[in-house]
Amino acid sequence: MSAHCQLTGARPGFGNRISHSHRRTSRRFDPNVQSKRYWLPGERRYVRLTLSARAIRTVDAIGVEAAVARIRARGGKV
Repeated sequence: MSAHCQLTGARPGFGNRISHSHRRTSRRFDPNVQSKRYWLPGERRYVRLTLSARAIRTVDAIGVEAAVARIRARGGKV
């Protein structure tokens, strides 16, 4: 599963690990991405969305229909 949220567009951030001796090595900060299945009443089917934890709370607030409309407006496939 790629670390990418379909609703918010959250992707991994990159930075450095810094050891006690202050040597730097690359690391990545992955978003908390979960795969969640929602019933889409307008299309009478289930959709599986890859969402960050923050986006799951957004779907709970605005509803799955509005969330899918936002994903499609961004050019995402549902």
